[in-house]
Amino acid sequence: MADENKTNAQNSQQNSLWGGRYAEGPGAIMREINASIGFDRKMWRQDIRGSLAHAAMLAHVGIISAEDEAAIRKGLAEIAAEIDAGQFPFSEALEDIHMNIEARLTERIGEAGKRLHTGRSRNDQVALDVRLWVRDAIDGLDAQIADVMRALVARAAEHAGTVMPGFTHLQPAQPTTFGHHLLAYVEMLSRDRGRLADCRRRLNESPLGAAALCGTGFPIDRHMTAKALGFDGPTRNSLDSVASRDFAAEFLFACAMCATHLSRFAEEIVIWTNPYFGFVKLTDAFTTGSSIMPQKRNPDAAELVRGKTGRMIGNLVSMLTTLKGLALTYFKDMQEDKEPVFDAAENLALALAAIGGMVRDMAPQVDRLAEAAGAGFSTATDLADWLVRELKMPFRDAHHVTGRLVARAEERGVDLAGLTIAEMQAVEPRIHQGVFDVLSVAASVRSRTSHGGTAPANVARMAAEWKERLA
Repeated sequence: MADENKTNAQNSQQNSLWGGRYAEGPGAIMREINASIGFDRKMWRQDIRGSLAHAAMLAHVGIISAEDEAAIRKGLAEIAAEIDAGQFPFSEALEDIHMNIEARLTERIGEAGKRLHTGRSRNDQVALDVRLWVRDAIDGLDAQIADVMRALVARAAEHAGTVMPGFTHLQPAQPTTFGHHLLAYVEMLSRDRGRLADCRRRLNESPLGAAALCGTGFPIDRHMTAKALGFDGPTRNSLDSVASRDFAAEFLFACAMCATHLSRFAEEIVIWTNPYFGFVKLTDAFTTGSSIMPQKRNPDAAELVRGKTGRMIGNLVSMLTTLKGLALTYFKDMQEDKEPVFDAAENLALALAAIGGMVRDMAPQVDRLAEAAGAGFSTATDLADWLVRELKMPFRDAHHVTGRLVARAEERGVDLAGLTIAEMQAVEPRIHQGVFDVLSVAASVRSRTSHGGTAPANVARMAAEWKERLA
């Protein structure tokens, strides 16, 4: 019996550790799981903008009086100031940002506040707020991506002729230039901007006035509210208006894709700053030390960008998983759409700031890059191409001859340019002295003049084009 009492006491203590906040029982649990004010308060600006447009429309069509609309406008302005100042009494009991603002408005202006919700529902209201929030987020992220692109372009122009090794499989492949390498990320980020712009264009329809799911019998003017809020027009199906969050999923994909590009660059920074590579250096602004090893300079900013990318990919998966089992129209599951969106936007903004900072901060080690550019027989393809051009050899035969010459150089512990003409002619008698013109790293990169190639002249021209486009 004593043992049983002891066990019951232990269980009670454990329950109080994890369940104490729900001691009131089902009511407390329901209140906690049902409330979204802890996170959807981020949309207060969008909620007020939507309410101002809705009130103006209600007055315009005669559903509410001009006096009520004026009182609503004044009350909402006061609430905005209150929230901005951190003095708004947010209440979990009121569940969400919409009811918190409406209740406060009614406290301030009385009956007029109760008339604001005529002709709309929280279903179309939240759909509107999320669209407005995502649209604002896209505008902010677009500006940030453009800033990172400008930073990359500036460094690319500076290093249009700085040779470095190009890799496939993280093995030396062909020489390239540091500027050309950076411009590859400019192209990626340009597509990210395009994806966000496409997302913005598709989401730019107003669901306001779709009401709960079937529209409303009040003579509202949805075109008026859409125009007032900067939308291209109202949505065309009231069920779709409140049921769909594909725009949020598309936004999350665009964020995840952009973050993936940033993560690839972050990984390169991690590799490049390793002393065994020694390609770039970062200052203390973007590195940290070790608690025990005084020599360490860890590229933590880059590593955290790389780490946050997994989180943003997870946000996309979370959204799609939430949506996949929902029939039409609105379900409370859709309350889970906001946190992934907020988290992705905020973390992508932070990652962009970090990458932009590191691009401006990093110091390419030009001599080390040049030394590494010639390693691993990186001009072997140039030799094969020369055999095709000069000796009219089929490329497959040229590939075979070059492979034999690489093996000969490897045996001797020299690069291809270190072989004598006699050693080369022992493999292919027609090789002549002109071959040495293509075996240097500088000659290799200069020769890559095809459109989009790594030749310094190409890189300088492309950097200049991007500067103009981003100005």
